[in-house]
Amino acid sequence: MDSLRAIDEWPVDNASVAVVAADGTVLGQHGDPERTYRLASVTKLLTAYTAHIAIEEGVVELDTPAGPEGSTVRHLLAHTSGLAFNEHRAMAAPGTRRLYSNAGFEVLADTLAEHSGIPFAEYQSEALFVPLGMAATKLDGSPASGAVSCVRDLLAFAAELQRPTLLDPATLSTATQVAFPGLTGVLPGFGHQKPNDWGLGFEIRDSKSPHWTGAASSPRTFGHFGQSGTFLWVDPDAGAACVALTDRAFGPWAAEVWPAFTDRVLAELTA
Repeated sequence: MDSLRAIDEWPVDNASVAVVAADGTVLGQHGDPERTYRLASVTKLLTAYTAHIAIEEGVVELDTPAGPEGSTVRHLLAHTSGLAFNEHRAMAAPGTRRLYSNAGFEVLADTLAEHSGIPFAEYQSEALFVPLGMAATKLDGSPASGAVSCVRDLLAFAAELQRPTLLDPATLSTATQVAFPGLTGVLPGFGHQKPNDWGLGFEIRDSKSPHWTGAASSPRTFGHFGQSGTFLWVDPDAGAACVALTDRAFGPWAAEVWPAFTDRVLAELTA
């Protein structure tokens, strides 16, 4: 895909990108697919998927209490537990505000570890990384932001997000629909969004503006970006997913080039 060569113009030292279809066919890639990068908040996609596997395995339920009083696993996944961004203190009643929270995902992982009796990183490796052959991926820190991976591994995960083999498709469908609709909140790096729609662990594009995906991205697009200069989106209408990893922290450069890059990718997919 010629559109992927646009990363050569990005103000970064290293970048690796690829696009994968729902059937796992790699439609294009550019840069070293084996190079590992810190994922930052793209980690949350891996943690959320692990949580949904645990739910299907009966470790917990969406309505299992977790976090502040009145909060559940469902609230933690949807960033509506009321927990602060990086502090384990409540700033709102559960279900009333969309407060993006690293702390919430840390509580989520702790809850899964408590109920399974297995350290979260070990459970995640056995439930997600090993089955998908993600040999270079590891959780090296917070389950909200500590994973390290490469494009090769994330292509396997991106294909899984389009045609799940480790989850019932109905589970993933529910997870990528809006949970607690109508809530406003801040999308880190892109300001206040009204509404600020999220699924159960997945950010949903809907009509957000500004946004890190493209103007041509369908409202059903879901995924996540990370402060380490990374993103993964799945556009069901385009029938494809895109992974981009860099070694430069997110900033105005990314907010400028990512949407145009996504639009170029989507234009080539539909040409």
